[in-house]
Amino acid sequence: MPGFEPKVFALSGAGALGQSVADALGFVLSRHEEREFEDGEHKARPLESVRGCDVYVLQRLAGVGGQPVSERLLRLLFFIGALRDAGAARVSAVVPYLAYARKDRRTKPRDPVTTRYVGQLFEAAGADRLVVMDVHNPAAFENSFRGEAVHVEARPLFVQALLAALGGQVPAIVSPDAGGYKRAERLRESVETATGERPPMVFLEKKRSSGVVSGDAVVGDVEGRTAVIVDDLIASGGTLVRAARACRGRGSPQVIACASHGPMVAAAADTLADPALDGLWVTNSVLDDAGSPHLPADRARVLDCGALIAEAIRRLNTDGSIVDLVERGPVPSVTV
Repeated sequence: MPGFEPKVFALSGAGALGQSVADALGFVLSRHEEREFEDGEHKARPLESVRGCDVYVLQRLAGVGGQPVSERLLRLLFFIGALRDAGAARVSAVVPYLAYARKDRRTKPRDPVTTRYVGQLFEAAGADRLVVMDVHNPAAFENSFRGEAVHVEARPLFVQALLAALGGQVPAIVSPDAGGYKRAERLRESVETATGERPPMVFLEKKRSSGVVSGDAVVGDVEGRTAVIVDDLIASGGTLVRAARACRGRGSPQVIACASHGPMVAAAADTLADPALDGLWVTNSVLDDAGSPHLPADRARVLDCGALIAEAIRRLNTDGSIVDLVERGPVPSVTV
């Protein structure tokens, strides 16, 4: 019930992010057991009563740390089912990075729409609410889950970090493709609110077919300004480097890339070493506690999103405004 302290569980896949969320809330994580069997099966159960409780379960849904993403998803679904069987009044799945969300529509005949399938799995397991951060397509996410769909943005974290790093200079905000224009526009609005000056807006042409990226048009002016490329995630890093090179070629003296999630593959290590990128900032939404071997250590900066997720939980539990959380902030930002 709103106003009562909820139960907060962090599955083993959540790593140190779970403790960061608990510390920001001032809570002790609720106790649970995860048991492995010799044949590869597993079980998870709460070790304290959840009957009649408002329960939040945190899990990282990315294939890092040696555990496949599908297994992490399955463990979360099983645990949600166990909570409902144990009498939890409401269960909220807190997954800062929503796995399989990039495939949210059919682009080729007989394509799967995995965002919808994942939403159906959460519904079937008994989740009442799904809390995510900077999902690939917010509209598709909201339409794929029939429970309460809560979308949080890491934008306040990046705005604070940018203003501190640039010493009051107003950068140009860059979307690496037309599809990310709205995301970049929201960041521009936040920078304008904080500085009183409206940053230039830039976006690049990008076409992808069968894994091949093409298009080289640049709309907007970055000359003489730091270019801040904003995206939702980094996988191979090719999109960001392509945008960084374009900005450099049009007179930007410094390029910083900001991405909420970093489910990076091995190929990213070489790609992101490109000298066109001066800085690469991500949150710890999916990164393993040891970080990522694919991040260039000399330019990478990891922002702890634990306080942001904790504040979202606090507001949901007390019927507060998630919109105000994103639009007005600020939320403490910690570099890990």
